[in-house]
Amino acid sequence: MISNSAKYAIKAVIYLGLHSSKSNKVLTREMFEEIQVSESYLAKILQELSRRGIISSTKGRNGGFYLSTENLEHSLMDIVRVVDGDQSVDSCILGISNCDIDHPCPLHDMVGKGKTEFNRTLQDTLLKDVIVKLQGKEIYYPL
Repeated sequence: MISNSAKYAIKAVIYLGLHSSKSNKVLTREMFEEIQVSESYLAKILQELSRRGIISSTKGRNGGFYLSTENLEHSLMDIVRVVDGDQSVDSCILGISNCDIDHPCPLHDMVGKGKTEFNRTLQDTLLKDVIVKLQGKEIYYPL
């Protein structure tokens, strides 16, 4: 229901939540293998997340990416919307442009409720809650 790019982004943000701080920033080259995506592609994802305020970054010596207290207040859906866009999140699973309650696609009734619940879970799950649940646990990537 979400793209691979959104999955990479969520994994990367969780990685930052577990391994970074304002005083201990993480570089893309330190995490791309854990996320299991190319370094250049991960860099693009992280730059967009930073530009949109989902994660924080600083340039120059001792620069890198990290999560601030404010960043931890974002939901998983915030990440998905940055990477996949609003259209993708709200669109028909078959990609039919005029699929809605009045004009449902063949799968609308079968997956509509599940998709709505999945989206609600992403919206209701804050980064800080995910990080707290995972701290102190051994993480095996891919998540």
